[in-house]
Amino acid sequence: MPETIIREITPLMQSDCFTSFFRAKTEFDFPLHYHEEVELNLIRNASGAKRIIGDHVEEIGEYELVLVGPNLPHGWFGEGFTEDPIEEITIQFHKDFFDEKFLQKNQLSFIRAMLKKSVRGILFSRETTMTLAPRIYALHKKQGFDSVLELMSVLHDLSISRDYRILSDSCFNDGEVFSYNSRRIEKVMSFIHSNFEKPMTLSEAAKITNMTESAFSRFFKLRTGITFIDCLTEVRLGHASRMLIETTKTISEIAYSCGFNNISNFNRIFRRKKGCTPKDLRESYNQGSRVFI
Repeated sequence: MPETIIREITPLMQSDCFTSFFRAKTEFDFPLHYHEEVELNLIRNASGAKRIIGDHVEEIGEYELVLVGPNLPHGWFGEGFTEDPIEEITIQFHKDFFDEKFLQKNQLSFIRAMLKKSVRGILFSRETTMTLAPRIYALHKKQGFDSVLELMSVLHDLSISRDYRILSDSCFNDGEVFSYNSRRIEKVMSFIHSNFEKPMTLSEAAKITNMTESAFSRFFKLRTGITFIDCLTEVRLGHASRMLIETTKTISEIAYSCGFNNISNFNRIFRRKKGCTPKDLRESYNQGSRVFI
């Protein structure tokens, strides 16, 4: 993690299951940061603020509900949005809040899947946010065992919601664990991660699995949810984003070192996938890291 990004020591005690706090304020003034704990953040009245989650930068709406996994850089920035104060409820819990053996039980499969995705950041839909907002507002007022049960219930309801977005690219956060329940897919993914900076074709990937190109394309999308080309692009963009943030290399140097053979193509794909240019991402991180410095 770049030294300019603050590692936050959260108020969550090791002896506590979770902590929650409510803040009313007029601006976001905490610098870009990360921490070991998982964080659920509900924000109201900050339409137009800038959100940074991993390598994803975006302007937010009036309501915002995001789940941020361990060690994922994040922050919200801006001021002067409305006459009403910004309302922010933050819930933080240990990454081992659910015991690993407990988490493997069938009834927790949706929560297990959601927590795995949280290492890239999850933005929930406005509908899901509006449905769960009253319970999240009430949660920080609860105490004891009832508060733990309610948090688990909220997390379950979030995990079964269908309308959400994964924010950061794979490969950006070192904490992501790849598991596809398929040896063939895992061999292909290993090949991609080891050779993303080189020219790579669908034919090469298909040969690894001893399948025809058409059969492999169908199989890969069925198992991963995206096409081989989209997966390769996502891996390359994840590495490029880290280099934009962690190095002083030029954008051209980064593009070519991550497998893009044309700078214009790199800029176009980056903007289409992330909604900002490589330069915007680098500047957003620099600005977010300079708050209070």
